[in-house]
Amino acid sequence: MTESLPAGVEIVGPVSEQVEEVLTYDALAFVADLHRALNPRRQELLAARTERQTAMDNGLTPGFLEETAAIRAGDWQVAPTPADLNDRRVEITGPTERKMMINALNSGAKVFMADFEDALSPTWENVIAGQINCSDAIRRTIEFQNPDGKTYTLNEEIATLLVRPRGWHLNEKNVLVDDEEISGSLFDFGLYMFRNGAELLARGSGPYFYLPKLESHLEARLWNDAFVMAQDKLGIPQGSIRATVLVETILGALEMEEILYEIRDHAAGLNAGRWDYIFSAIKKFARSEEMILPDRAQVTMTVPFMRAYTELMVRTCHQRGAHAIGGMAAFIPNRRDPEVTEIALAKVREDKLREFGDGCDGTWVAHPDLVPTVLEVADKFFGDKPNQKERMREDVSVEAGEITDVGVPGGTITEAGLRTNVNVALQYINSWLNGNGAAAIHNLMEDAATAEISRSQIWQWIHHNAALDDGRPVTRELYQQIMAEELDRLGGRETSRYADAAALMDLLCLSDEFIDFLTLPAYNYLD
Repeated sequence: MTESLPAGVEIVGPVSEQVEEVLTYDALAFVADLHRALNPRRQELLAARTERQTAMDNGLTPGFLEETAAIRAGDWQVAPTPADLNDRRVEITGPTERKMMINALNSGAKVFMADFEDALSPTWENVIAGQINCSDAIRRTIEFQNPDGKTYTLNEEIATLLVRPRGWHLNEKNVLVDDEEISGSLFDFGLYMFRNGAELLARGSGPYFYLPKLESHLEARLWNDAFVMAQDKLGIPQGSIRATVLVETILGALEMEEILYEIRDHAAGLNAGRWDYIFSAIKKFARSEEMILPDRAQVTMTVPFMRAYTELMVRTCHQRGAHAIGGMAAFIPNRRDPEVTEIALAKVREDKLREFGDGCDGTWVAHPDLVPTVLEVADKFFGDKPNQKERMREDVSVEAGEITDVGVPGGTITEAGLRTNVNVALQYINSWLNGNGAAAIHNLMEDAATAEISRSQIWQWIHHNAALDDGRPVTRELYQQIMAEELDRLGGRETSRYADAAALMDLLCLSDEFIDFLTLPAYNYLD
């Protein structure tokens, strides 16, 4: 295969039959062209993130941008919504794993987001298989044979497919372009477009995406340039692509209107990515003693800074004709304990009543068993309408300070919260290192954001010597004691990949400098 590679392109990972199927000469040439054209600006934008973080570390409080005030005040709308994306009342998400994809597409949800990002452990095998699984799902040839003989195939009616590529900060180490690792974002997006863009249009749909972890409208502009370039090179009409942006960073929330503007010809909506948003709130203010968050369980969607950004998102989307999509219900029903399930479903209903009451046009679930419950809630608000975009929410007025003041009134840090952070992060990182990026932990479906919240809180608490509710400080020694105890509960370092998980946790929690993403050092542990 190496003899037929485009000039300057090298495959570093093992070349299996699946790799040969996906990474054809033309496909590699396509993604390499995207990388060469756009990667220099990607690197500039990543450097700009570092510069903004340094300014915040030195006391700068970010706000709405003065230079884009005309955009916020302007009269503009995003492109009209395609028919198969107009009703998004319940969306289900999960990795691009074959059986999981079939179940999600068959779940009764209106949309399925196939995830190459936080819910996928980016092993070389997973990344390549994910592309094949998406292509097979689009062509309705996807099936899965269980070891017990049960066969999984698609129903006649399935969810509309969206794909989430990796964020701008991630590389794909198994493919080099001109001796540098290719952008993971452009690799995932480019291959999906090359393999499926025209096929989706021929089937009456289109290439639809979720865009993760944007921190500025300039990062959205880069995505829009990728869309324009890809459509042009593939001979697909401009505007065929539709993208929903996850508002899951504090800085992105301050530019959400500008982000929509930058992709307005390709925009479908915004989504309140709650778990990564909490991680962003911790990360961006990790060095501030005044911005220490309490136990994760106390950072709910009703605390002031979370409420402010979600209500602003609904108003912004509806003013511009876009969908506003609510956050994740991560609960996994416990079929052995109906009482636990009943209590959890009541909390899910309460959460979704709040979201739809605020004007959201859809919301996320992590498990097919939640779809009927959330559909029932949505139907009460929607009736026979596909969405609530007519609700302008002109009553909402949010100042920048309401977004950046990430305090939680009455919040406390407890030993139980610290212990949960250690336990959950260990379990998730171990799962991720074993190739599973969507892990069931304590009746919740967790992705990388879970471990990010856990390890970033521990770093911040140790760094500032934060006090537990019983007066004890959170020290390196207390963390190490709890780490040893939780490792023992999970079977010890010799079990599975807990030795590597613990080493990563120590690096992330005890380093002098805050490490931006756990997946950056963790990626070195993957094949």
